[in-house]
Amino acid sequence: MSDFVMRLAVREDVPALVDMLTDDFLGKSREDLNNLAPYYAAFDDMQLDRHNKIYVFEADGLSVAGTLQLIYMQGLSVNACKRAEIEAVRVHKSLRGQGWGKKMFAWAIEKARADGCGILQLTSNKARVDGQRFYEQVGFEQSHVGYKLLL
Repeated sequence: MSDFVMRLAVREDVPALVDMLTDDFLGKSREDLNNLAPYYAAFDDMQLDRHNKIYVFEADGLSVAGTLQLIYMQGLSVNACKRAEIEAVRVHKSLRGQGWGKKMFAWAIEKARADGCGILQLTSNKARVDGQRFYEQVGFEQSHVGYKLLL
């Protein structure tokens, strides 16, 4: 396994990012590679928010070998702790099972810490049992119950 390069995602990465989102059992039914317009619009909106960034990892000759989103939130609870939320973590299908996810999470943990966050949090769909096992391996603990309301 070679090292990776981390960079902020650019608009030209959107098709590859959506492709990775569709490449799992949940994404197949909720993402649409045939209509990228809403994804481009969302990406453009995110570019205006300095607290919401998508990162791309380049490795093994792939310009989009993996991706994750970091969202920073300032709160008053937990002694006014700044938090980071990690979302949409994906590794290219040709690189899964080779330790890239652990490298990406190690980078994200250090990035959040360096940016002044005291908590890094995530949510995981109940059906992602393997993902939950992985999150525990990289140091997360299941400490809360999460709820979502689709609007």
